[in-house]
Amino acid sequence: MPDLRPAVLFDVDGTLLDTNYLHVLAWWQAFEDTGRGPVAMSAIHRAIGIPSDGLVRQIVGEDDEKTVEAHSTRYEPLRENVQPFPRTAEMLQACADRGLAVVLATSGQESDLEWMLPAIGAGDAVTGATTSADVDEGKPAPDLLGTAITAHGLDPQRTVVVGDTVWDVEAAQRAGLPCIALTCGGISEQELRDAGASAVYDDPADLLEHLADSPVGRVALSE
Repeated sequence: MPDLRPAVLFDVDGTLLDTNYLHVLAWWQAFEDTGRGPVAMSAIHRAIGIPSDGLVRQIVGEDDEKTVEAHSTRYEPLRENVQPFPRTAEMLQACADRGLAVVLATSGQESDLEWMLPAIGAGDAVTGATTSADVDEGKPAPDLLGTAITAHGLDPQRTVVVGDTVWDVEAAQRAGLPCIALTCGGISEQELRDAGASAVYDDPADLLEHLADSPVGRVALSE
């Protein structure tokens, strides 16, 4: 059996790619399209990070597959506006250069990787990915993170999560993993710290500047 690898599990939306507000717009349009509106954009923003089915349940109190499908339809043309946060690819490469497995753990669909990976632009620095297709229950359940650890041969004692929402932090806590939180997804530092984040940075560029002293750097040193 190969040795388990130290790793960093990265959320994608709002953490590596500047997509959260595009998703908010697409969801707002979807709720209007299916007669579920009006829904405040602020309420939608606070639910970003939960898988689509769960987000709809949180907002309207029940499942509605038509709204989920409407969101996909509305979001597709917005994807051309997606950009990575500054220095995202450089930060991921820096993690890989420290001997860490870089694994994406996203609530998105498996098919989303076809455009997410090129948009991130980190190439071979990304070891692999786990998506909502691999689990029965998404964030804030810990399933996505636990599955990523098992599927990619990671050491849970030397793995750190990086995300941008309280849902990422909660999922990490339930999985027994420390979570670095970034405020670039639109959630305040205080809310992220109150949720249990072990460290908070502005964005991938800020994390890169402080990587050596961050929980990521400490995991790398423990290898």
